[in-house]
Amino acid sequence: MFLLKCLQGSRVRGKGLSKLAHENAKRLSRASFSSSSSVTQDNIGLQAELGLDTIETVVIGGGIAGTSIAYHLGRQGQKGVVLLEKTDLTAGSTWHAAGLTTTFQGVVNLKRIHYYSLNMYAHLEAETGQAIGLHLPGSIRLATTPTRVDEMKYQMSRHGHHEAPQCLLTPEQVKELVPPINCDKILMGLYTPYDGHVDPYSLTQAIGKGARQFGVKILQNTGITSLKLREDGRWWIGTVKGDIVANRVVNAAGFWAKEIAQMAGSDLPLVPNHHQYLVTSTVPEVKALKREFPVLRHLEGSFYLRQERDGLLIGPYESVATMKQSEDWVKNGVPPGFGKELFEPDLERMEPHLEVAMEVMPCFANANIQSIVNGPITYTPDLFPLLGPDMLPNMWLAAGFGYGIVHGGGIGKYLADWIMKGQPPFELTECDPARFGKWTTNEYVLAKARESYGMNNAVTYPHEERFAGRPTCRVSAAHKLLQERGAHMQIHSGWEQPAWFAFPGEKTEYCPSFKRTNWHGNVKGEVELVMTKAGIVDLTPFAKIIVQGPQAAAFLDYVTANSMPRLGRTVITHLLAPSGHVYAELTVTRTHEDSFLVITGSGSELHDLRWLKDYARQGDWKVTFANATDDIGCLSVAGPKSKDILASLAPEFRGKFPFFSSKEVNLAGVKTTALRLSYTGELGWELYHPRDQSGQLYSALLHHGEQYGLGDFGTLAVNVMRLEKGFKMWGAEMNMDTTIIDAGLMSFVNMKKENFVGKATLEDILKQRPRKHLVQIKIDVEGHDPHGDETIWCGGKSIGNTTSGCFSYHLGQPLAFAYLPPLFAVPGCVVQVELLGELHNATVLERPPVATHTERAKMKK
Repeated sequence: MFLLKCLQGSRVRGKGLSKLAHENAKRLSRASFSSSSSVTQDNIGLQAELGLDTIETVVIGGGIAGTSIAYHLGRQGQKGVVLLEKTDLTAGSTWHAAGLTTTFQGVVNLKRIHYYSLNMYAHLEAETGQAIGLHLPGSIRLATTPTRVDEMKYQMSRHGHHEAPQCLLTPEQVKELVPPINCDKILMGLYTPYDGHVDPYSLTQAIGKGARQFGVKILQNTGITSLKLREDGRWWIGTVKGDIVANRVVNAAGFWAKEIAQMAGSDLPLVPNHHQYLVTSTVPEVKALKREFPVLRHLEGSFYLRQERDGLLIGPYESVATMKQSEDWVKNGVPPGFGKELFEPDLERMEPHLEVAMEVMPCFANANIQSIVNGPITYTPDLFPLLGPDMLPNMWLAAGFGYGIVHGGGIGKYLADWIMKGQPPFELTECDPARFGKWTTNEYVLAKARESYGMNNAVTYPHEERFAGRPTCRVSAAHKLLQERGAHMQIHSGWEQPAWFAFPGEKTEYCPSFKRTNWHGNVKGEVELVMTKAGIVDLTPFAKIIVQGPQAAAFLDYVTANSMPRLGRTVITHLLAPSGHVYAELTVTRTHEDSFLVITGSGSELHDLRWLKDYARQGDWKVTFANATDDIGCLSVAGPKSKDILASLAPEFRGKFPFFSSKEVNLAGVKTTALRLSYTGELGWELYHPRDQSGQLYSALLHHGEQYGLGDFGTLAVNVMRLEKGFKMWGAEMNMDTTIIDAGLMSFVNMKKENFVGKATLEDILKQRPRKHLVQIKIDVEGHDPHGDETIWCGGKSIGNTTSGCFSYHLGQPLAFAYLPPLFAVPGCVVQVELLGELHNATVLERPPVATHTERAKMKK
């Protein structure tokens, strides 16, 4: 059976990682660190010196991130917290940072991280007695093109239900707040009051002082020489001063984090980019001001500009072509001894940005440059940090902070909460280290980090696509055929997947917009195709995990909320946190008595696998896991003619093939596990097969389906159909911000089971009245559609938010899921949704606009 072959392949690949870890550990102890220490049972003198019988957490790295994590662990009452810093606190990227702080953030829950940080910094001086140089003049993002105006309105529509204040400014209002500015080309400003900047050195020292007050031990000049995972799950940490043993390790080592990870047997997709900013001497026009003006962010000019005493500080994000990276650090390691050093400045690279700065702030043209700072800032491929557990047991990550100062306070609280409570406090998958895998090669990381830095201030569109580093090794075996048939590809966790298909003779191109764009008509055609005939879609990016062993059924029954299926059947079930929040959604098929095929969303493979492995390890369950995502392809055929098409290829489809059942079939010579289900809500099957045979199967399906009108469809059409059928999506309608009760998914929970993770909490929640309901709404608006996180208003007050949306071709108007208080979650209730700065009436629906295939079949009976 091909699923078992996939399992064997995963085991073979695991050997390569061990070899890599061994080689890297030898190299690092020899080249990058000043001494090595043998890890023996008796060599824990350093631990004895600390006077700690048990060390709960060792934090590696004394920058803003590591110091904040140690502080919050101590503040929450954890004993035995030790911070190890190679040289001095703030050495690395923290000390030379420009210190900007802002509540603005485009990602939903990173807003919470920023908001917490600023609130923390505002009272830190009173708590510790140490000044941190906090300035809160506010900040203004400047729009100088009509597209930027649309972008700001789009961002405002997604902000009203969040905590931090934010508003739009006219050019005249910008001028009032920033007297020296030239507003000739400014069309609008996005103002976030009480943003500003802080002295990074003083801030970190104050947090360190607070950490010591809570019992944290901070050891400076204590470099790491070795990391070794013990059989009991604890870590040996070798240092230049001796060894210690800890229950867990947090890698917050900044631009050293990659090497620390390699020492432990892992690797991280990190690269130091060179970031420059300059500081001027006194500028008369600035000195004459009665109050500090807000920090400016010129988006087209791609720079920030703020007041620095009586002068100016200007920091550009250089273009993709001109910016520099420490590529040699990625390949050969950080030079020994590098800590508080800087790179040579390069004013020529800054010139295009400074010319714009002179235009918008004329007084800068006559200023004298006092100093230029050029230092390493560690980037990930997508700019978001690595924050959360590593795949290695009891190893945690806090690295890759392009905006470390503003993230610092919030990420410390977030990670400490997760460590202390055993679950993330809220959804932040954008920063989860598990979003990257072995497909993120050094070449990919370098290309994407360059792109992310150079496009730091690029317009952020809905359905945004970026193209550096693509394709990775993650392409379907049908990839070339799909492109030939007009597929426009989007990337999901490294996978190339068709989003939509061009009509014959039409050019496939990316035309981003805040309104409806070039694929609108194409998706309509694909939806009609699936609803009336049949369509085929490549779902290879789905994650596939094989769970097997004598206790596999009992384990999955405990760790998920639904009951496990009998042989040859499939269920939808959920991984719940102990709090009842939805950590993941799984489709589980029993392929043998003690073996299960677990399917989850693209990009979720390591996120979900890590959770399963952690629970298996904690309970000492007799179960094994294999990540077969790269070995197994998936094609799905859906629509009223789908059964006829498949029956022409295999006899198993001619008879009964019940909903949520599976069969092993042979399709055109390809051994396939066929699952009778479809996220489109139409009659359909998902066909799991060896990935290297996807092209063969795709061609055969097209050939046999031609007489039935079979055609292609993409993920955008899938999204429309699942919304029209009322299917909820993990990461939008359900996640760690929502309980399974909030999401209306109790039909997938078996409360009669003796026990499962989260059951006790659900029993308590069910005794209470709900705070919010998930509903569907149709919106009265022309020309643009909801995407999720838009604010919902009633009577001038924010009352909720959308979670996902689309244009419903059956309704002829936009459709969205939304969370509303019970008072407003009544069918027929009219609320208002904010889209591109305007409020539009929306009506709560009684039921989804389109009945599913199974519902329609029942109606006929």
